[in-house]
Amino acid sequence: MSNNKISPLNNSAKIFIPTPETSKYLINEQAIEIREISATPQPAKTSKKSPLESGHIHIREQKGTFQRIRTSTNSLLVCLFFLLPFISYQGHQAILFDLNEQQFFFFGTTLWPQDFTVLAWVFIAAAFLLFFITVFWGRVWCGYLCPQTAWTFMYVWIETRIEGNQNKRVALDKAPWTSQKLLKRMAKHAAWGITALLTGCAFIAYFVPARELYIDIVSFQASFWVAVWVWFFAICTYLNAGWMREQMCLHCCPYSRFQSVMFDANTKTVTYDANRGESRGPRKRKQPTELGDCVDCHLCVDVCPTGIDIRNGLQYECINCGACVDACNQTMDKFGYQKNLISYVSENALKGQHEPVYRSLKFIGYGVSVLVMLVVIGLDMANKSDIQLNVLRDRQSLYRETSDNLIENSYTLKIRNKTQQTRHYRLSVDNSRFQLENNPELVINPGEQLDHPITLIAHSDALAANRTKIKLFITEISNPENSVFQQTNFFGPG
Repeated sequence: MSNNKISPLNNSAKIFIPTPETSKYLINEQAIEIREISATPQPAKTSKKSPLESGHIHIREQKGTFQRIRTSTNSLLVCLFFLLPFISYQGHQAILFDLNEQQFFFFGTTLWPQDFTVLAWVFIAAAFLLFFITVFWGRVWCGYLCPQTAWTFMYVWIETRIEGNQNKRVALDKAPWTSQKLLKRMAKHAAWGITALLTGCAFIAYFVPARELYIDIVSFQASFWVAVWVWFFAICTYLNAGWMREQMCLHCCPYSRFQSVMFDANTKTVTYDANRGESRGPRKRKQPTELGDCVDCHLCVDVCPTGIDIRNGLQYECINCGACVDACNQTMDKFGYQKNLISYVSENALKGQHEPVYRSLKFIGYGVSVLVMLVVIGLDMANKSDIQLNVLRDRQSLYRETSDNLIENSYTLKIRNKTQQTRHYRLSVDNSRFQLENNPELVINPGEQLDHPITLIAHSDALAANRTKIKLFITEISNPENSVFQQTNFFGPG
């Protein structure tokens, strides 16, 4: 009896209701096998066990168009991650979060704590950009740009070079412990450990000057907390990329849980064409068959970094890396079938329906949000001043009256040069009735905060009230447009 047909039984047959599992029952005194029969056709089941069920995933290396793209993007990002801390710009490390000085250097731009709203806008814009791309291409971030994916494939590459291909790694897992197995495992974990330690150093190099950090690490002179954080991120890298791998995507990453909310019928995801592929099954090459195009080779599962079977439909575990697309196209070529049985395709395209140019409202909404955030970032950066000025009055006395009938008020100016170059500034007052007793020109070094005491003088006859509002300006001499002011009060007898 097959899964899709039921043999007719005579009236005297004694029929038992089967359980979901295969069981044997006596019908007309004959033992026959009865299976549960579904009202809808079910795809043929593969005899192989899913890697997720077996407990450990050994990813099979795959070559192809999408894997070349993924390898190129991952390699570029990893190289940038390791090399950017060594790039200098205008005498400083190009990208550096200087926690001691509370500064963030990004090439020619220096951000101070009060400027960090710009970073908030950047992160919000990046989130909207991610959502925008997700509506169009699904979880392409996970497959091609996510650090977890990049480091996982890096560790798999190391593992493959030392222990061999997928079959050899599986066999090595099952083999008893020998000197050869021990040497391979020690070499693999040593390579993983070195990579993890370099990753930890590279990450901390964004917070501590890179050249000083590596010299201190090599000479064992790094401070306690620097060493702690380097080892912390090294251990995290070793565990995440070496051991947890797909578990981070399946159980820890929040993006995998809510990304499907951004999908619509026009989102391009890695999809299996069941109408063309079913019923699946093995066959000989170049021989006619009534089966679908899927030869049930299981390669799409073997190459999947999260161990899923894409033929079971859209799953949140899929990271859109395209490995199964390349594997399936390779098999289709061998059998002379049309490519893209598994491909990046939308639900509407798979059904042959029209894909609208403007797509859904969420697609437009995310796009507009990205543009709005870029405008906000631009305005914030345009209004960002390179000078910080705070005015503190003398708390000892409101004013002093001299024998010449002059009124004096004392202040302390806290002036910070927020640039990476030495600047020359000039102090001024917005009211001609008031004069600066001190030298109005100042020189401030890069990033320096200068506490500069000043005294303002006014004739008592020029004061109409006991308190007059004034504005103190500080202006860059070489660039008069670069000027800031702060309002304060000038007190007198009234």
